[in-house]
Amino acid sequence: MVVTGLAGTLEPRVPALSEAIHAAAQEAFGLPAEKRFHRFVPLPRELFLHPRGEDYTIIEVSMFTGRTTQAKKAFVAAVYRRTAALGLAAEDVEITITETPRENWGIRGVPGDELELGYRVDV
Repeated sequence: MVVTGLAGTLEPRVPALSEAIHAAAQEAFGLPAEKRFHRFVPLPRELFLHPRGEDYTIIEVSMFTGRTTQAKKAFVAAVYRRTAALGLAAEDVEITITETPRENWGIRGVPGDELELGYRVDV
């Protein structure tokens, strides 16, 4: 997961945003507590050009294919609900989900479709 925003606005929110996004993934996808892979990209104003306000935040999720439309919509709704509790308006949060077949991933030295996950993707 990659979260991008203005440096001075995003940086103080990193712990709370990470918690909110991960809780949404646990709720919607049944993701285990230890499966938190977040990257935060705080950018200076001159490198983050957009027509929105100071709070504009982009959340990009990269995951294996297999989750249902219902689960993905539940995740999006949970992210909006949890980020609203942090004071972020829905207009300031943009979420994209990119799905890739497991065989197109390389993780811990093996293709993703050979990896023992310990959790389900088909939710």
